[in-house]
Amino acid sequence: MSDQSAVPSLPLPGGASIPQLGYGVFKVENDVAADVTVQALEAGYRHLDTAKVYGNEEGVGRAIRASGVAREDIFLTTKLWNDAQRFDDAITACEASLERLGTEYVDLYLVHWAVPVQGTYVEAWKALVELQKRGLARSIGVSNYPLPQLREAIDATGVVPSVHQIELHPYFQQRELRAFHEEHGIVTESWGPLGQGKSDLLENAAITEIAAAHGATPAQVVLAWHLASGLVTIPKSVTPSRIVENLAAAQLELTAAEVAAIDALDRPDGRGGADPSTKES
Repeated sequence: MSDQSAVPSLPLPGGASIPQLGYGVFKVENDVAADVTVQALEAGYRHLDTAKVYGNEEGVGRAIRASGVAREDIFLTTKLWNDAQRFDDAITACEASLERLGTEYVDLYLVHWAVPVQGTYVEAWKALVELQKRGLARSIGVSNYPLPQLREAIDATGVVPSVHQIELHPYFQQRELRAFHEEHGIVTESWGPLGQGKSDLLENAAITEIAAAHGATPAQVVLAWHLASGLVTIPKSVTPSRIVENLAAAQLELTAAEVAAIDALDRPDGRGGADPSTKES
């Protein structure tokens, strides 16, 4: 078993904290999620990330109960899907997610995408503010909000998201958004941390040389870079050995020069996933 105490945490408003290295279940079938999430918890993960649209909240909830790990020892995230951003719909959607998960609250609830063309991203954020007041979500945040929409949501409510989950990896470092986050006390969380849609990232010479120097895998080096950069990250794997390997990245310490070498990999064409500013549904 990996030592979860080796995974650092970052503070959130209200006294909560979020483990920097978590376990994601994007594109994992429900029954498979029930199995691999137990493996992740047994390996030592205490931060789980799912979403309504993944179709595996029930399986993740089943895994939590089967694991024997106390609910209060797990940081659990789920997300509001794009078809339920109207205020009342969002409240109902969160309640339905909690029922599928089999829990009275989530530690973090996120608006999954801004979808600017729908024009409901501010209303969705207002609903999350209400969900937090009701105690259904202990912390609230957003995911995939372009900077203009993020500013608008904050200005409309006076409430700053605790977390913003965005595509982020060495080829796509989102420095403008991260600077805004730092200015406003928002924790940056990386999805696609190993280079979503950029299959050559783990073969990049800068990363493989660092991996060789540490006797680590390229994936561990990239995850260690996320942690050293003050980011939360949620790698996904259904392979037992990689589940363990990814968690062990928390024990890998990169030098300042190694972090700088990976920082230098940022590039204009680095995005691998959908562009939040143009996503339509």
